[in-house]
Amino acid sequence: GGIVPHAGWYYSGAIACNIIAALQGESHIDTIVIFGMHLHPSSSAYIMAEGTWETPFGDIEIHSDLADMLLKNFSFMVETPENYTPDNTIELQLPFIKYLFKDVRILPMGVPPRRSSLEIGKAVCMAATKMGEKIKVIGSTDLTHYGQNYGYTPKGGGAGALKWVKEENDRRFIDAVCSMDPERAIQEGITHRNACCSGAAATAISAAKALGAEKGKMIAYSTSYDKSPAESFVGYAGILFQEK
Repeated sequence: GGIVPHAGWYYSGAIACNIIAALQGESHIDTIVIFGMHLHPSSSAYIMAEGTWETPFGDIEIHSDLADMLLKNFSFMVETPENYTPDNTIELQLPFIKYLFKDVRILPMGVPPRRSSLEIGKAVCMAATKMGEKIKVIGSTDLTHYGQNYGYTPKGGGAGALKWVKEENDRRFIDAVCSMDPERAIQEGITHRNACCSGAAATAISAAKALGAEKGKMIAYSTSYDKSPAESFVGYAGILFQEK
C-alpha cells in the first residue's frame, strides 16, 4: 500500500501517480481500497457501497460485495451518486488507478482520525482475504497547510516558516507513517496540523500492516511552494508500505 497526496495534478499529481504505479506487481490486483476525505475525530465514517465512478479512461466499478461485508460490522454514512459529499481526496487518484490497473475494482471510504477507523482498515483486509481477493490500499492526505490562507502561521512567514514546515512539522508526520504507527499519525495530524486527512493515512497504515507490510519508505516530497512560491503553501509526500 501507500500514501498519496491529493492537492491537484499540477501540484502533486506526479507524486501520486508514481506511488500508485509502484503498487503494480507481477500478479493481478483485484481491488484497490482507497481511504480519504477531510474529516474530524467526531465525523462519521463514509462509504460508497455500489455503482461506478467515471474517469477519462473509463469507469471504475465499486466492489459492492466487499462493501456489504464491512457494512455488517461497522457504522457508515452510505453515499450514492445522488447524495454524496464533494471531496477531492479519492477522486483525484482514480484516473491513475484506471490507467495503471485496467480491470481493478475500488472500495472508496472516508475514515475519521480516531482509533475505531483502524479496525476498519484491518477488517477490510480480513474480508478480502476470505473472498480470495488480492488488494492494495491507499491513504490520501496532504500535509501541513501553512500561511494566512489556512489560518496557520506559528512560525511567521518567509524562508524560516518554509524550512520549519519541510524539515520539522511535515517530517514529524512522515516519520510516524514510515514507522507504521497509526495512532501516532492520528495524533500528529490533530496536534500539529501536519496532515489534513490523518485518519485516512492511519487507516491505510493499519490495513497495510494487516497485509504484511512492516515499514514505510518515503519516495518523494515537495510543497506547493516549489511550483508556485507564495506565503501560503502545502506539503505533499508519497510513501510506500513494504515488507522488510
